[in-house]
Amino acid sequence: MTDTPPEWLTLPDVAERLDIGVNKVHQLLGDGCLLAQRVDGVLRIPTVFIGAGVVIKGLQGTITLLRDAGYDDVAAIEWLLRPDESLPGTPAQALADNRGTEVKRRAQASAF
Repeated sequence: MTDTPPEWLTLPDVAERLDIGVNKVHQLLGDGCLLAQRVDGVLRIPTVFIGAGVVIKGLQGTITLLRDAGYDDVAAIEWLLRPDESLPGTPAQALADNRGTEVKRRAQASAF
């Protein structure tokens, strides 16, 4: 993954940051708006996926592109958190910085 371990949020933490119920977080995961993986036995979401009270713009579309390219959720999270010198930074950070077009191009290219 990355050189620096990502910060993770539990589902209740995500619910609190988004001001929604935990069931709604589960729905966001099921709808492909968010990705989670088990860390130390607990389902967690990378902190960078949550902006100021919202899921970062462009994340859902990028998740769809990565899944279409054959990525499972763990591989998609790794891709989103892996530094990319051409962005610069990680794809997740580029999405948070509203540079989604660049990220989506790279996600589409990863399918080939």
